[in-house]
Amino acid sequence: MRQALAAIVLVALTTPVFAQMTPVGLWRSFDEKTNEAKSEVRITDNGGVLSGRVEKVLRKNAEPNAKCTECKDELKDQPIVGLQIIKGAKKAEDKDVWEDGKILDPENGKFYTLRLTPIEGGKKLEVRGSIAFFGRTQTWQRVE
Repeated sequence: MRQALAAIVLVALTTPVFAQMTPVGLWRSFDEKTNEAKSEVRITDNGGVLSGRVEKVLRKNAEPNAKCTECKDELKDQPIVGLQIIKGAKKAEDKDVWEDGKILDPENGKFYTLRLTPIEGGKKLEVRGSIAFFGRTQTWQRVE
């Protein structure tokens, strides 16, 4: 009986740690130059494929109804809040990395190849967007 209770307690204590090593959740992004909070992005898992939408714009001087004026096609002039900026990322085998997706930068309307890597026990997320050999990495902070 004691062994069974100990096993249940151990599983209960370790499950939240494993649950956090995923990009799924609400994240806060930051401006790389000013370190000002930019937005909150909710990443969801749909059958093993991740997508992410902007839930809130946090910039102090941001227009409340800002639109993606630089976007192309059906995204042109769509509101930033609610805009899907992450699509198609899948977990790499044997690693806590999600890749092969795309991320949209609403400021320039361009899509970049995406790589998501949870770090610091899932409290932060490295978000790498790249085109060919050129790219940049941002660190997002988990909100929930």
